[in-house]
Amino acid sequence: MSEPQLVYGLHAVRALLQRASGRVRRVSLQLRRDDPRSREIESLAAAANVRVERVEAELIKRWLGDVVHQGVVAQVEPLPVWSEGDLIDALAAQPDPLVLVLDGVTDPHNLGACLRTADACGAVAVVVPKDRAASLNATVRKVAAGAAETTPIVTVTNLVRSLKLLQEAGLWVVGADAEGGQVAWEADLAGPRALVLGAEGAGLRDLTRKSCDYLVRLPQLGSVESLNVSVATGMLLYEAVRQRQQSR
Repeated sequence: MSEPQLVYGLHAVRALLQRASGRVRRVSLQLRRDDPRSREIESLAAAANVRVERVEAELIKRWLGDVVHQGVVAQVEPLPVWSEGDLIDALAAQPDPLVLVLDGVTDPHNLGACLRTADACGAVAVVVPKDRAASLNATVRKVAAGAAETTPIVTVTNLVRSLKLLQEAGLWVVGADAEGGQVAWEADLAGPRALVLGAEGAGLRDLTRKSCDYLVRLPQLGSVESLNVSVATGMLLYEAVRQRQQSR
């Protein structure tokens, strides 16, 4: 059995109990916390036959460090790690697969927010490079509010090679870039697509940009040079969802 992950925060733990309770080993609630949200956690855990224990706040701090844990922590069996081969196999089972690729996103809060939106938009997986990028940790899991337990993250050693594999699997690779030739809603995002976004400020790396089939841009009418990557990800993913629903 693999080492359990610690997931904290009311939203993240509640989402786990609702959507993946079979992987929750134990829930720890802060001693003397008694309010509707903590009682909901207890009820969900009881319905799933998950043991709940009451612990001192100091113990939770020892487990997690100085974070806003909201008095709730769950021990969770992590999702199996996906390889590139697992991703390609999963794509074959989808009629119009959607994949999110993040190039050099280093802030775990941004990765968690992107993961949460990817889950909401039905993405098969999120692909990230192994080096110079945020990895899955407790902060990412909390911000993702349960999405880290349902949407796989595929960590790859060579992002350009991975984009080529996605293209060979039948996906068009669409990069988000301020110099993109089309506005996002003018481009076709309804078929099998991999949407590629870079970190705010730096954007896509040169080799990543050159590996895309085409580039799209999100119009900006203000004075700020670049959007936060999690905001841009949400805008582009929901444009893809809009087009997919419209085509159906």
